[in-house]
Amino acid sequence: MTMTKWVYGFGGGSADGDASMKNLLGGKGANLAEMSSLGLPVPPGFTITTEVCTAYYENGQAYPADLESQVEAALGKVEGIVGKAFGDKSNPLLVSVRSGARASMPGMMDTVLNLGLNDETVEGLAGLSGDRRFAFDSYRRFITMYSNVVLGVGHDAFEEVLDETKDRLGVSQDTELAAADWERVVGRYKQVVLDETGAEFPQDPKAQLWGAVSAVFASWMNDRAKFYRRMHDIPESWGTAVNVQSMVFGNMGDTSATGVAFTRNPSTGEAKLYGEFLINAQGEDVVAGIRTPQALTKAGREEMGETKPSMEEAMPEVFAQFRDTVGRLERHYRDMQDIEFTVEQGRLWMLQTRNGKRTAKSALKIAVELASEGLIDREEAIQRVEPQALDQLLHPTLDPKAPRTVIAKGLPASPGAATGKIVFDSDEAERLGQLGEAVILVREETSPEDIHGMHAARGIVTARGGMTSHAAVVARGMGRPCVSGAGGVHIDDKAGQFTASGQTFKAGQIITIDGSTGDVIEGKVAMIEPELTGDFQTLMAWADAARRLKVRANAETPLDASTARGFGAEGIGLCRTEHMFFDDTRIAAVREMILADDEAGRRAALAKIEPFQKADFVELFKIMAGLPVTIRLLDPPLHEFLPHNEEDVKAVAAATGLDADKLMSRAKALHETNPMLGHRGCRLGVAYPEIYEMQVRAIIEAALEVKAETGEAPLPEIMHPLVAKGQEMKFLRELTDRVAEAVFADRGDRLDYMVGTMIELPRAALRADDLAEYAEFFSFGTNDLTQTTFGISRDDSGRFLQAYLDKGIFEHDPFVRLDPEGVGDLIKIAAERGRKVRPNVKLGICGEHGGDPSSIAFCEGAGLDYVSCSPYRVPIARLAAAQAALSARSGTEREKDR
Repeated sequence: MTMTKWVYGFGGGSADGDASMKNLLGGKGANLAEMSSLGLPVPPGFTITTEVCTAYYENGQAYPADLESQVEAALGKVEGIVGKAFGDKSNPLLVSVRSGARASMPGMMDTVLNLGLNDETVEGLAGLSGDRRFAFDSYRRFITMYSNVVLGVGHDAFEEVLDETKDRLGVSQDTELAAADWERVVGRYKQVVLDETGAEFPQDPKAQLWGAVSAVFASWMNDRAKFYRRMHDIPESWGTAVNVQSMVFGNMGDTSATGVAFTRNPSTGEAKLYGEFLINAQGEDVVAGIRTPQALTKAGREEMGETKPSMEEAMPEVFAQFRDTVGRLERHYRDMQDIEFTVEQGRLWMLQTRNGKRTAKSALKIAVELASEGLIDREEAIQRVEPQALDQLLHPTLDPKAPRTVIAKGLPASPGAATGKIVFDSDEAERLGQLGEAVILVREETSPEDIHGMHAARGIVTARGGMTSHAAVVARGMGRPCVSGAGGVHIDDKAGQFTASGQTFKAGQIITIDGSTGDVIEGKVAMIEPELTGDFQTLMAWADAARRLKVRANAETPLDASTARGFGAEGIGLCRTEHMFFDDTRIAAVREMILADDEAGRRAALAKIEPFQKADFVELFKIMAGLPVTIRLLDPPLHEFLPHNEEDVKAVAAATGLDADKLMSRAKALHETNPMLGHRGCRLGVAYPEIYEMQVRAIIEAALEVKAETGEAPLPEIMHPLVAKGQEMKFLRELTDRVAEAVFADRGDRLDYMVGTMIELPRAALRADDLAEYAEFFSFGTNDLTQTTFGISRDDSGRFLQAYLDKGIFEHDPFVRLDPEGVGDLIKIAAERGRKVRPNVKLGICGEHGGDPSSIAFCEGAGLDYVSCSPYRVPIARLAAAQAALSARSGTEREKDR
């Protein structure tokens, strides 16, 4: 039998794997292997594959039988390369144990550094290094991390000991503690572990290693990792790899350092080395914001107004090697890299490289510039930008002319602006966010446990931390504005307040932040609309050239229609006419129509509404200037237009002169047990054809007026909602044509129009051939089609849907991402059967799924003609449609190659 290879080694100029093995080795492991093969200075180590994670959970958290022997062999190879032995008292090998999923999940899973230290090996490390202070500093770090990650002892207990020690010695920085101080701290830390767990701190290095490996695998299922996966659509089945790597030390004095760098600015995309480092520190010090880091480059230091020397100035020779190395990595990976490194006594070591998280603005600039530099082609540039990330660019920013009172200044960690209520707790941020409140999360520093609060907040402020701290990196990936390292903000969590500029600000007060300048501002500041030019315009032009699907907008107001045109919409895919009925100028006539006792009374009321409807359509046709406009005739049940309680009835009666008793009686008569499946949609047009006659007449007359005024004929598409049977469609088609012909005869002019239906019932999809005899287009109303297919009310599903997601019954919310099997199959069936009867039937979707990239990819595969979405999602849909077309094209080419 062939033995499964669970462990892959790297280091010493060679590796068992490479960058193409990301699914097996995880992103970190694959890139460590790749860097090793490139001959870069990588501390040797080995990767335990993602398949072990899957096996671990499938087998009751038990490891494959032969894993231990493979780990022993890999550890032996590392010992051979570095000339040290794991657990040796006089020449100890120490390792780091880190997670490494195939998709980057910064800070979500656990890490342990300095593993292998105990009461004996710490003495060996002190002897080897000649630096007793360094050895015990490393030991106390290991106890803290291992106890937290593996033993479940909170950081606070250790922080309390350290703070007491520094207070007693009258120092403020960890670096000011001497060797003897750290020895005493280590002794107290071990007592904390005994008090908290009832057991001594583990001394066996092999037991430590397996404890850390198991903790990393367990962290794949912790709450923050689950939340991050849901947020970024990462399947649980992917699992994580574990990387065990020989330690190199950035805390060995003034010739040692650690840092994080990006080969380009992750906020702006500017092609300049960007990052931070700390002398005499380990990596967690940088990302956790425990110490304020220093700039990598002299230019960066000057730009930030810092006085401490940059790495370029403090370590010029190492910095020159580092700059050459990271430039080589960017060219090799053909993308902006996020790099972790350590300098140990003047020697550079590369600990990680990965494609860096970036803002939408940065992603656009980097993609366009890499294409211009010839590192990638235009098609790859299109694929490099996450469509959902464009949402960051489509919303207002602070008006530079608006007055503002800056109360604190920090680092511009993630661009954009946000206004909201101050909150100090992530759980509270999530609670208020779910209620629709805009909040700004204010923290001393964020940690991975804050992921849910950061997601719920509109913006984030931290009092500590740098440009590569946890808050900064995660906020950029989420598209949240962030100000980090705002030292002027002094937080009192217990009192629920912070002080800045001599003022006190309490939870619930409004502040504004500008993540592009680092300003924290009192109160609310005026915003301005974004300008989508430059790199955005360039990439979107490339995307438009690549896509096949048309992109329309759901819009019924002039503002929505104008916004949609500005974002590149190619027409209106859904105009909901009922929204026009609710306007204050016409609701009284609508109610008069509903209360009428006969057809004549209804027609008299409809005659009052018709001029308003026609004026609405004239505006839309002008804005769309010859582009198609799909207008859905009245859809909701009539009771929605009436007041429902006695107090509202009296108020409406007094305001309109309508009879209060008649209003209440009619509201009760129209009440339906399940209005979703009741007297609505085309059933209104069948029962009261005069309603649809008025609307059709208003549409056709408006179109002819615009044609006469502008010389360009609009393209109205008249859509009948909730059709289920061919006979319904026949009746409605004949009604539409009859009214249109009457208007043409009356006006002495005519124009082209289309008649179609919204498919939102399973029967309509299954009998699409019947409908296609009379319908020239199908618009799939995927909101209702999802409701009627699953038998789930979208408005009520929030009560139980999360349980389905948590238990893996649903992978995604079907109202956010189109269900490809059930709802998707109905769409495919309708498309196929409709085309058999009418080969050129126009097909599109107009539900919320029209702005979801994965749903758009489905539409491309199903051969639909267009998608329609809300105006602000039009650019997202344009880019997603291009990516779907390119993916389909490459898939077809792969099939041909076979």
